[in-house]
Amino acid sequence: MAIYCQPFNFICYNKCVSKSRIFLFLSLGFIGGVFWRSFGSFDYFWQYGLAVLAVIILVIFWKNPKAAVVAFFLFFFIGGIGLTEHKLKKLENLDLAGREFSGRAIIVREPAIKDQYQNLTVKTSDKNKFLVSIFGYTQYSYGDELEIKCLLEIPKSETFDYQMYLAKEGIFYLCQKARIEIISHEQGNKFYAIILKIKSRLQKNIDKAIPAPQSGLLSGLLLGGNDKLSKEMQNNFSRTGMTHIVAVSGYNVTIIAEYLMLLGIFLGLWRKQAFWFALIGIFLFVILVGLPASAVRAGIMGSLLLWAMKNGRLANAQNAIIFSAGVMLLINPLLLRYDIGFQLSFLATIGIVYFSPFLENKMLKKHRAFGVWEILILTLSAQVFVLPIILYNFKNLSLISPLANILVLPIIPLTMFLGFMLIVFQFIFPPLATVFSWLTFLPLKYETTIIQFLANLKYSSLGIENFSWYWIWLWYIIVGAILFYLNHAQKKNNL
Repeated sequence: MAIYCQPFNFICYNKCVSKSRIFLFLSLGFIGGVFWRSFGSFDYFWQYGLAVLAVIILVIFWKNPKAAVVAFFLFFFIGGIGLTEHKLKKLENLDLAGREFSGRAIIVREPAIKDQYQNLTVKTSDKNKFLVSIFGYTQYSYGDELEIKCLLEIPKSETFDYQMYLAKEGIFYLCQKARIEIISHEQGNKFYAIILKIKSRLQKNIDKAIPAPQSGLLSGLLLGGNDKLSKEMQNNFSRTGMTHIVAVSGYNVTIIAEYLMLLGIFLGLWRKQAFWFALIGIFLFVILVGLPASAVRAGIMGSLLLWAMKNGRLANAQNAIIFSAGVMLLINPLLLRYDIGFQLSFLATIGIVYFSPFLENKMLKKHRAFGVWEILILTLSAQVFVLPIILYNFKNLSLISPLANILVLPIIPLTMFLGFMLIVFQFIFPPLATVFSWLTFLPLKYETTIIQFLANLKYSSLGIENFSWYWIWLWYIIVGAILFYLNHAQKKNNL
């Protein structure tokens, strides 16, 4: 392992700190600062005090590498606090609330269609973002320039913090009672517009080849999101704990990366060339699904995995998780507290990385069962870490989730492969696409039938009320203590 002794020209001996450890500590310092400000208050006294302490440590212990790492940990911690505070400051002076807006704005995100209305995210010439809800069947697209007249209001909700939910996306106002006229088209980013047109074409092809609700499931697997599923099917996925398969996760991206590598090699590319082909494919896929937090995290993780495959060695999973978290929070620190998808995706990954190895050592040595135990272990490992967040936000506990994952997950890679081939042949040889539409429909039918059957069982899920933050803290303290004990016991056994 490479050892860090620069840029401070330390005398190394056995005191030098590995580069990976430095990377981990500094990243955790920044994330810790974001966490501290996201869930606590801001005080300039403590911020300046920590900065002075860091400088004193550097001056007094400048020959000690570990002391230098501690000092820079404090600097990164302060940086996380300051960046989060800067973002939150924007919420203090919302001087447009209650005013009437009249002017032009451009749709800057793909319109979200829900039942009989559309949510349009628009940006004005002075960089203000509004959310406009429009009833009716007029079709709007990314890049449309609109003439808008509306009343600006601050988002409010009694059930959850709707204001901060929108603020993390840079949206501070709702555009109420809007009157809209389309002035022109294609005023947005040309590249992103092309990607969205491709997505729309793919969605239409899926709907044409596969009936509902199976088409909605395939769209979720390949394009991300459950908005193409009926409300009943969405509830079924929630009750069985299977919503994660239609969210863009590391699981989906890993499968897509493997298929793109194989496709590149099939097309005659060398392995290193296939790596770049797959990397570009992941980048386009993340854009295609709309850049949600889970997709960006999964894209970064998938790219690191491909890089490790290219260089013939395994990536450091721990550093990969921290790196992807740090990058996303550097771009938008409000994700940590106000994006549930961000929380669930990272906690699930952490659970799999830290908890599943202990279960594998106990169970997989004796029981293989055609991959059933592996699926059960991954499911349990993820659920242990995400369960309190699910209970706090959704008030629902899926009792049937482990069984549903065992019955459905092994079929998902085959389903995605057949669906991918269906889309490819729709463009290059439509008669063969008909064959793949039938082949794709069969596993989709199996998956939706299993999920619907399990969701309708009497005790498939349990409602949980009054699950407070105190229970969340207690849960993670207990889980952390268990992991510390297991890790300590494992090290002791290896001696």
